[in-house]
Amino acid sequence: MFKALFLKLKESLISVLPVAAIVLILSFTPLLELSVTETVAFAVCAVFLILGIGLFNLGADLAMTPMGEHVGSGLTKSKKILVLISVCFVMGVLITVAEPDLSVLAGQVKAVMNDTVLIISVGVGVGIFLVLAILKIIFKKSLSLLLMFFYMMLFAIGALLIQSGNGHFLALSFDSGGVTTGPITVPFIMALGVGIATTIGGRDANENSFGLIAMCSVGPMIAVMILCLTAGSGEMSGLGVYKDVQQSLDEFGVILFEETANVAKALGLVVAFFFILQFIALKLPKRKIIQIIIGIAYTFFGLVIFLVAVKIGFVPIGFKIGQQMGENKVVLTIFAFILGMVVVLAEPAVHVLNKQVEEVTGGGVKKIEMLVALSLAVGVSIGLSVIRMIFGFSILYYLIPGYLISLGLAFFVPKIYTAIAFDSGGVASGPLTSSFILPLVIGACITISGVDSILTDAFGVVAMVAMTPLITIQALGFKAVTSRKLRARITMRRILSADDEQIIYFN
Repeated sequence: MFKALFLKLKESLISVLPVAAIVLILSFTPLLELSVTETVAFAVCAVFLILGIGLFNLGADLAMTPMGEHVGSGLTKSKKILVLISVCFVMGVLITVAEPDLSVLAGQVKAVMNDTVLIISVGVGVGIFLVLAILKIIFKKSLSLLLMFFYMMLFAIGALLIQSGNGHFLALSFDSGGVTTGPITVPFIMALGVGIATTIGGRDANENSFGLIAMCSVGPMIAVMILCLTAGSGEMSGLGVYKDVQQSLDEFGVILFEETANVAKALGLVVAFFFILQFIALKLPKRKIIQIIIGIAYTFFGLVIFLVAVKIGFVPIGFKIGQQMGENKVVLTIFAFILGMVVVLAEPAVHVLNKQVEEVTGGGVKKIEMLVALSLAVGVSIGLSVIRMIFGFSILYYLIPGYLISLGLAFFVPKIYTAIAFDSGGVASGPLTSSFILPLVIGACITISGVDSILTDAFGVVAMVAMTPLITIQALGFKAVTSRKLRARITMRRILSADDEQIIYFN
């Protein structure tokens, strides 16, 4: 166990170090002015971030992933589809309502929208689309066709939102799809898909095990757009209000209590529902249950440490970096691109996805290939988001061609790459995106164009982070397919052009 924990801590050190190093190096340059308290607090929080991610990743391996797989396989074996989809709907709603990422986003926009109504709407959206994803696996329907249909529906509702006069909520609606697939949701839902697909079997089992995160990202966007059709304008001046590092340190006890309660609520709902299923249907052996309980403890402490470190050290520093760098737009754009490339490495759920991708594809897609592709994608997305914020144009100028390209690529790459790509989009937009990158962009937006433009210009960065991996991962698949065909063609040409005299005949 200690060896496994050491390996996880080593992985998280490699993940967090680039982000921390960039910020700390900048703090010694004229580009960024941080006080001694802020610099020390950020460095200490980076250390705790490493510890939190390490504990969480170990907990996900021991508890969250096995729980999802056992629920999926156990209920599928019962052959009671109604029970399976009912459980999946309830699990989808409960996990999402308690997802820390969603609470962070809802807290940032409660000045313009009722945060409780927003969270419940997103939860129902995830629950419905998780059921649709499960039915897709059971009835072996095409993920690409479903995604095309629902994204067309999404943009149609978006057009109605603009026509209704509430187009300023468009970026927030797209952001809601990215934040729902957070550190608790991803391991469980991905493993749920693996469990169901493996039990059903068939030649497309590997492909069917992916795609649940993709579907669960669409539901919230549609749900929030429908909610926003009737929303009011709210008070924009309440947006972009963040505590500084000193205030956060003064309220350390309150923050620790809040995050502990949030994580306890999130895990408690999942664990309680799992153990109800254990007593009713699953009947797992005692040894397996003990392992899951230990994993839940690691997950709990890892997430608490992670979220407290982010809230105290990363949120206020991200906001301050944005405010100061907003004065130099070129430097801000370059910094956003570089930061985006490294920040995805520190997202806990990314490592869960990469591990499952390598396992399910039998090493066909390497973890390092996934990391490089995601890193480039997120870097580009945040850089483009900053450019959009500076010039103040609609996010649709990015999202419509971006999704058209990504859905178009689905016709030319193996289906498993499409499923992995759309899952990657939801996974890449994790806690650090909503708790570090978004405050940074909001801070820059206040400096450049003022508070009134936050909702339209600053929000949308999470949506961009969720979109660009769809293109890069499928491009990776397109490259693999093209290379394989090229090698086959070269081999065939050599065979056909071979000299007959070189052929050895056996009698």
